[in-house]
Amino acid sequence: MRIELPDKVRRIIRTLQENGHEAYAVGGCVRDSLLGRIPEDWDITTSADPYETRELFPRTIDTGIKHGTVTIMMGKEGFEVTTYRIDGEYEDGRHPKQVSFTKSLKEDLARRDFTINAMAYNDADGLVDIFGGAEDLERKVIRCVGDPGCRFDEDALRILRAFRFAAQLNFQIDEATLTAAAERAANLKLISAERIHTELNKLLLSAHPELLIEAYRAGLTKVFLPEFDRMMEESTASLKGQRSGIHAAAVIRALDLASASGSASDSCGQQERDTCDPKNRISASCLEKKQRLILAIAALLAPAGEEAAAAVLRRLKYDNDTIAAVRRLTRFYAYSWTLDPAGMRRSMYEIGPEYMERLFLLQRAEDIVSGGIREQELSKAQELWLGVVERGECVSLKMLAVNGGDLMRAGHAQGRTLGDTLDTLLKAVLERPEWNEKEQLLSLAAKTAASARTADEKDRE
Repeated sequence: MRIELPDKVRRIIRTLQENGHEAYAVGGCVRDSLLGRIPEDWDITTSADPYETRELFPRTIDTGIKHGTVTIMMGKEGFEVTTYRIDGEYEDGRHPKQVSFTKSLKEDLARRDFTINAMAYNDADGLVDIFGGAEDLERKVIRCVGDPGCRFDEDALRILRAFRFAAQLNFQIDEATLTAAAERAANLKLISAERIHTELNKLLLSAHPELLIEAYRAGLTKVFLPEFDRMMEESTASLKGQRSGIHAAAVIRALDLASASGSASDSCGQQERDTCDPKNRISASCLEKKQRLILAIAALLAPAGEEAAAAVLRRLKYDNDTIAAVRRLTRFYAYSWTLDPAGMRRSMYEIGPEYMERLFLLQRAEDIVSGGIREQELSKAQELWLGVVERGECVSLKMLAVNGGDLMRAGHAQGRTLGDTLDTLLKAVLERPEWNEKEQLLSLAAKTAASARTADEKDRE
């Protein structure tokens, strides 16, 4: 069995071998190569200690030299090279107290999490598969190396990683591995929120986000996402008895089907995804990874409500931009559209123009799962939205033809009333987009101010 190693990886391995050391590509890059996928990165393991490795290459970074890892720089690319090692006792369910280096590749592979990640390769020896990883790839099984209880006791994050890999690869979790994961699910409380949400993100972005339901059944979500447990234990009349957690998982999976143009997911190339026409971007697969993730999180947490969603994301240490976007999308998740141009402009102002595309995607995914009951409404609403965008009509203060400075130069006093005047002008333009011209708006602002003064004078009388 031959794997086509990148030239730079082959050169690193050859350099180590020519200086009397063993060296192999190892882990995920071997797994992905056997699956016919392009690895995201290439890790190398070697019998050389990190100081020996460092001496053989002109440019290195001591990434984690105490734990045996040195990054070799080849041009602008970095490749992690780690010495064969044995992990010592784990004291916190995540990190070993110490590591010791070994000259045995087998001992190094034996400490790894799953068999599919415990394979090594070089051109001279071919595939080194001591624990049956290639067979498990064929069987489509996630199985721990050795005793699964020991592997999970060493690092509790591996419990969640098992479900994440199963979701990404569409694999089954080996029965003994699944049993050990369920028995130790409570140990996930030892894992940092950042680590948890990184694995959750990968699961939600996978082809099978419904594996979150299996994580619930194994008791994992009770530890880090109890809100999902409540969703799995309750149903609403609108879902006709279906658990809201099952429904939410189905909506996440339906996001890539939520395409208004039918072929939208094929119309945007990798380099065009941020700039392509809105008509061709109403597809979750046509959005960058972070935006896809925001959609998935919003679909997951919408049944819990805006405030609960925000609380979950704060607890799991998500960034503020993600929290703000998810809050907005969950707030308007069930939004009903007024199907005329003025109504669409008002909706865009209320929701925020930057959220419209993602909200349509969410609503279409929801509608797919619900049987297409809103298909005509959403198609008409999307048509109206695209018309407003194409005509460049004003739907926000940023797009208004005047700003606060223009009003002050025209004699309006600075302060709260200035903001009120701008809001009045914007609401007028939402109804009459042709009024969005500077002179027209300044004239309207003057009339508004005069009317306000007249009202004040009458009040004083």
